[in-house]
Amino acid sequence: MNLTHTLKAFQELTVDELYALLRLRSEVFVVEQNCVFLDMDDKDQKCFHLLLYAGAELAGYCRLVPAGLSYKEVAIGRVVSSPSFRGKGIGRKVMDLAIESCEKFFGPVDIRLGAQTYALGFYESLGFRTDGEVYDEDGIEHIEMIRKYKSTASSGL
Repeated sequence: MNLTHTLKAFQELTVDELYALLRLRSEVFVVEQNCVFLDMDDKDQKCFHLLLYAGAELAGYCRLVPAGLSYKEVAIGRVVSSPSFRGKGIGRKVMDLAIESCEKFFGPVDIRLGAQTYALGFYESLGFRTDGEVYDEDGIEHIEMIRKYKSTASSGL
């Protein structure tokens, strides 16, 4: 599978890229998960958007949220993979790229996210740890997770 990605500020997105990412988010979060919520939350304009393509098709997406917008820490949000690409490592690839991109754009920072509880093991495998209690968001159980920045200089490596 030929994977490519792009990472852009909101203002750099083409109309087609914006349409594709909003369509994918709607397909999964609204239709598949049967969750009626206002996806366009006025945060997108301040975020970086990571789009992962398999050939010409949008296979995965997430947004990088600057500190202070959703949480005091930098955050990764709206993590989604296309149903037609599930089970092919797209989610892991999106998250690996997102973590790397957070460090590139925001420096050595802790990263927070609000995880759907069914995905705890996945996020733990990426270095995230639960931080808080389970809460209901739009009818789906979530829990906040944090990935602490690990400096190789401070660990003596």
